[in-house]
Amino acid sequence: MTYIVNDLCIKCKYTDCVEVCPVDCFYEGENMLVIDPDECIDCGVCEPECPAEAIKPDTESGLEKWLEVNAKFAATWPNITVKKDAPADADDFLNVEGKFEKFFTEAPGTGD
Repeated sequence: MTYIVNDLCIKCKYTDCVEVCPVDCFYEGENMLVIDPDECIDCGVCEPECPAEAIKPDTESGLEKWLEVNAKFAATWPNITVKKDAPADADDFLNVEGKFEKFFTEAPGTGD
């Protein structure tokens, strides 16, 4: 098992989770974070830290796509280990549906 970040993170990109991760397995895209499934030690401390509830165990059904997305972009996006301010409009995107299709970008973030 590993944890993944799903589309609830897109355009919200709260980074509370990165500070509690003991193995620094978060990677930053332009408008979301991902977890490297090979680095994640399945401790689960990040899950309750996410205000958007975007972090889930990969054992939940229907998350296969997100496991692939996390693995793919963790390999190319920069590592993030320090909490940053969320986007000013993050709360406006908390309950928006279809965020992957509407807003996802493959562009990397800045990392630490």
